[in-house]
Amino acid sequence: MEGGAELLFYVNGRKVTEKNVDPETMLLPYLRKKLRLTGTKYGCGGGGCGACTVMISRYNPITKKIRHYPANACLTPICSLYGAAVTTVEGIGSTKTRIHPVQERIAKCHGTQCGFCTPGMVMSLYTLLRNHPEPTLTQLNDALGGNLCRCTGYRPIINACKTFCKTSGCCQSKENGVCCLDQGINGLPEFEEGNETSLKLFSEEEFLPLDPTQELIFPPELMTMAEKKTQKTRIFGSDRMTWISPVTLKELLEAKVKYPQAPVVMGNTSVGLTLGAAVSLAEVKDILANVTRKLPEEKTQMYHALLKHLETLAGPQIRNMASLGGHIVSRHPDSDLNPLLAVGNCSLNLLSKEGRRQIPLNEQFLRKCPSADLKPEEILISVNIPYSRKWEFVSAFRQAQRQQNALAIVNSGMRVCFGKGDGIIRELSIAYGGVGPTTILANNSCQKLIGRPWNEEMLDAACRLILDEVSLPGSAPGGRVEFKRTLIVSFLFKFYLEVSQILKGMDPVHYPGLASKNESALEDLHSRHYWSTLKYQNADPKQLSQDPVGHPIMHLSGIKHATGEAVYCDDMPVVDRELFLTFVTSSRAHAKIVSIDASAALSLPGVVDILTGEHLPSITTTFDFLTDADQLLSTDEVSCVGQLVCAVIADSEVQARRAAQQVKIVYQDLEPVILTIEEAIQNKSFFEPERKLEYGNVDEAFKMVDQILEGEIHTGGQEHFYMETQSMLVVPKGEDQEIDVYVSAQFPKYIQDITASILKVSANKVMCHVKRIGGAFGGKVTKTGVLVAITAFAANKHGRPVRCILERGEDILITGGRHPYLGKYKAGFMNDGRILALDVEHYNNAGAFLDESLFVIETGLLKLENAYKFPNLRCRGWVCRTNLPSNTALRGFGFPQAGLITEACITEVAAKCGLPPEKVRMINMYKEIDQTPYKQEINTKNLTQCWKECMATSSYTLRKAAVEKFNSENYWKKKGLAMVPLKYPVGLGSVAACQAAALVHIYLDGSVLVTHGGIEMGQGVHTKMIQVVSRELRIPLSSIHLRGTSTETIPNTNASGGSVVADLNGLAVKDACQTLLKRLKPIISKNPKGTWKDWAQAAFNESISLSATGYFRGYESNINWETGEGHPFEYFVYGAVCSEVEIDCLTGAHKNIRTDIVMDVGYSINPALDVGQIEGAFIQGMGLYTIEELNYSPQGVLYTRGPNQYKIPAICDIPMELHISLLPPSENSNTLYSSKGLGESGVFLGCSVFFAIHDAIRAARQERGLPGPLRLNSPLTPEKIRMACEDKFTKMIPRDEPGSYVPWSVPI
Repeated sequence: MEGGAELLFYVNGRKVTEKNVDPETMLLPYLRKKLRLTGTKYGCGGGGCGACTVMISRYNPITKKIRHYPANACLTPICSLYGAAVTTVEGIGSTKTRIHPVQERIAKCHGTQCGFCTPGMVMSLYTLLRNHPEPTLTQLNDALGGNLCRCTGYRPIINACKTFCKTSGCCQSKENGVCCLDQGINGLPEFEEGNETSLKLFSEEEFLPLDPTQELIFPPELMTMAEKKTQKTRIFGSDRMTWISPVTLKELLEAKVKYPQAPVVMGNTSVGLTLGAAVSLAEVKDILANVTRKLPEEKTQMYHALLKHLETLAGPQIRNMASLGGHIVSRHPDSDLNPLLAVGNCSLNLLSKEGRRQIPLNEQFLRKCPSADLKPEEILISVNIPYSRKWEFVSAFRQAQRQQNALAIVNSGMRVCFGKGDGIIRELSIAYGGVGPTTILANNSCQKLIGRPWNEEMLDAACRLILDEVSLPGSAPGGRVEFKRTLIVSFLFKFYLEVSQILKGMDPVHYPGLASKNESALEDLHSRHYWSTLKYQNADPKQLSQDPVGHPIMHLSGIKHATGEAVYCDDMPVVDRELFLTFVTSSRAHAKIVSIDASAALSLPGVVDILTGEHLPSITTTFDFLTDADQLLSTDEVSCVGQLVCAVIADSEVQARRAAQQVKIVYQDLEPVILTIEEAIQNKSFFEPERKLEYGNVDEAFKMVDQILEGEIHTGGQEHFYMETQSMLVVPKGEDQEIDVYVSAQFPKYIQDITASILKVSANKVMCHVKRIGGAFGGKVTKTGVLVAITAFAANKHGRPVRCILERGEDILITGGRHPYLGKYKAGFMNDGRILALDVEHYNNAGAFLDESLFVIETGLLKLENAYKFPNLRCRGWVCRTNLPSNTALRGFGFPQAGLITEACITEVAAKCGLPPEKVRMINMYKEIDQTPYKQEINTKNLTQCWKECMATSSYTLRKAAVEKFNSENYWKKKGLAMVPLKYPVGLGSVAACQAAALVHIYLDGSVLVTHGGIEMGQGVHTKMIQVVSRELRIPLSSIHLRGTSTETIPNTNASGGSVVADLNGLAVKDACQTLLKRLKPIISKNPKGTWKDWAQAAFNESISLSATGYFRGYESNINWETGEGHPFEYFVYGAVCSEVEIDCLTGAHKNIRTDIVMDVGYSINPALDVGQIEGAFIQGMGLYTIEELNYSPQGVLYTRGPNQYKIPAICDIPMELHISLLPPSENSNTLYSSKGLGESGVFLGCSVFFAIHDAIRAARQERGLPGPLRLNSPLTPEKIRMACEDKFTKMIPRDEPGSYVPWSVPI
């Protein structure tokens, strides 16, 4: 074997050859850094988000077929690509050549917002279309299962994909033989299709057709190479690793003898079927689907069970790269396939130089017992999976935090064989994953059950035996111990029922049927294809034909997002002599730093410098929310895990990260470590004094009421999970101390100020530029400033550009997120549901530093009443100081937590009064003209309107009855329905915070350049600004350009957030346009039929300035916390939402069946963008209240640091039906064209899913005769749902005494 082989593969039709390849190089950095193809994005680095999806094509010389499959570039070593053709988003189309129909449709259907996930979505869809030009909806949902999007809520992406399907608009479920489109929406009367409302945001007629003949061909050279098969073994080596690519099996075995410990990298994750070990999981899925279609059912029991797991195992990108052999041999404790293969008597065929050998895939193999394992020199060649026999049954079960692309919490394979039809157990095999360090087989229990008849007594014995044998300690890794114990027996019960039902079908005489109440345990959760409807006002027929305001204009960058041409911070080319900076963070929650030893790190090649707090000057200026971060890097003490301690600067990212691992820090732990709100209350650990609002006379009112209840609710935190991690590039200009900062941030002025402060220069030397950002949601304000300040200090010190891009895990750890809340309430109410007195306490978990936590608690208090008038209200709020990374702004800013506390209280009052929650909501709602607790006048006519319309469009009363009927007929499945109103106040509490400025230039050719202080983070603010200019100057959109936001053009801007960015900046842009028009009026009136080019030239000739600044001084707003009075908000967004869910009481799974949203948005400037904001926020809120769960260790270490552990909603989570309608506009206001800002209000709508699940659980508990108020905390994860549906299985499990063990995680 010779070293230094040549690597050859193709990228986008061009040949790439590499001589000296480092085997550690992954495809993603190679594409981005080496080939400068930056369309493929870094999202997580772990294959969990799909942002880096590319298509890989390979030619098989035996079948003569080309296989196209999607792959995660971040997990693909380039050494594995020999002979492959890689296609990236740039390779399928661009604005310079022509765009591909996939790119066009995703953009024109409004399927992009921030655009960072779009290239990955495009490539997943493109690969599907290369294999299936007319896909089914099932194939579509499957193809996008490995791609996450945080902005859109997926609906517009699905709509874009549907345009490629054979049938596009229909729900494809011909219920009662009638298509949903024929009978009006769901049996509702048709919408009145007058000229006022519109139901579509795009027209399919204009789309480019999909033409498969236009695609890139597979490179003929690669075909010839594959046919010839004359290659030698290829060896690629670096000082840390050697990669050997043998060509024949013989060479592989020789290499295994030489390097017995080397792993074989494939991709990880007659009498029967023998599958090659190198077959990918995606191919296994296709083979099994084929076999199950051809063979009789009794032979394919095992194959059906495997298929069921392969549907949900990881995403398509991973399934196409992971091999069956790799999945088996890695023996991951929560492998989905191993428990099934282990119960199915499968065997493994091994090969070494000594010859062949077969070993069983049994418990000894899974435990890696040396006698039952592969020997170091052996390789796994293939896997035998025997056919099932008559009277043999196999089932598969799993439950995860999310239904697809999530590791199972517990999974199981079960097999029973009766030998003949007497129902006596001859063989029984049960295996579990996720409940131990390896896959566990319950062999002893199964042994004891052999010979028993298949009946209830056997089931009871089996449950007890198995709980005894598969025991899980209270401190087991992964936590959720009682939930896991319950799933162990719940799965067994499901298996018992499945087999009983089949036996009855085979021999109805001998086998009794299932008790009717148990039938529902076997049905899958209600599932059918997605469909959605929209209803919005058409633009005013009186407006000019070219006036774009009110039309669904596509996002300005939509096409560029879809082609990968949109440039984000890390896509900027490398600057000459650029360095990379990475951080070393604290590993302790509360400790003294004894010493920092950087000597080993400094001695590594490429390391330039290591900064500690001692190098940095203290910051002189005080910033609103930086009261205690004067020290940017900790020197003496750390107050949380993830606090910044040092910065490592090196020539490359790889060198910087390697060096960071070599920095040795010695700590001395300090007491106390406060993590939870309860611990903070106990230790009186608060920031600032309490905040308080009071209205009416609460104490008196409590004396007058019929009933009083007290309760509390916890809401967990939430990670922002913007797709683009924190990114910055700082470039010193080399003269006059000037410095340019390119950053993904929401607040350029703050970046400028903090940078100027640390560099001890004036602000006019620091220019901060933001072109666009890949999502932010509040997470790119305060922490970004600290990261930039340190990066700028390094750049200034060395006189070289410095780039800093956080990895996903670092980003989640360092930046904090939404505040966990504890709400305590005491309500006094009458028996008819009227709440006369409410006393509420809010505590938020701020973390170690104040950040924006005080603003959050204040906003929460001001908005807490949601849509209700409580005549006597007292609310108080405390900011808790704990040893967690400081939490910060996140979309909704305190309201999603505060509103949930109020709604939980209302739900409990309803239960006490024996009334439906909707009745109690209605009776307490604001009536028309009223006054808020801070004495601001309010008119809630549109709130009532939204509520009524939502009741009607959702057919609430009919469906409530249908849900009750369903619940009475199904014991183990329950449906729930909930309707929640929304009043979201918009405003920032002070005039100064609402000021905005703009700059508009008209050039002599009649084109216009506009710039303003708002940041484009996906919400489409730039698109709206161009619509404003077009309307004001009566100029076509194509003549207007916007370059980005910079402190150079607009000084002293406010942060972009709070739902007001388009509002405020739009008024400034409008002001600038009106100034220009006023100046040009005489010119235009002289030549009214002229063009802008004529007018601009004439103005220039008369020396009239063609540039104007626009300014808006801010809405009048104020709040006085001493008196608790003021006018903090400019206007209110009203809405109502109704959601229906179905839950599985045995596993805790839930399915979102349908959601109807009605929103009052004023006069929409761009319905496509506004609907996008509403549904994107709704899905983000749904994640907050159901599946997004942060886990911390008892030492304060965050476990959930990426998409593999932290689950945001994926395409499988969105409601199967989603109907959104915008209320027709009614009143004019002094906002921009009477529009309303919608960025944040929609998050709270997600709680309708929480209360629908609550309703379903309540139905289950009622049927089981469980008393008492039902108190459920957020998020309502599968674990909480399952444990609240108490039954004989939850009662049967062993429980650990609190204090007798150290739990794996602490509820924060």
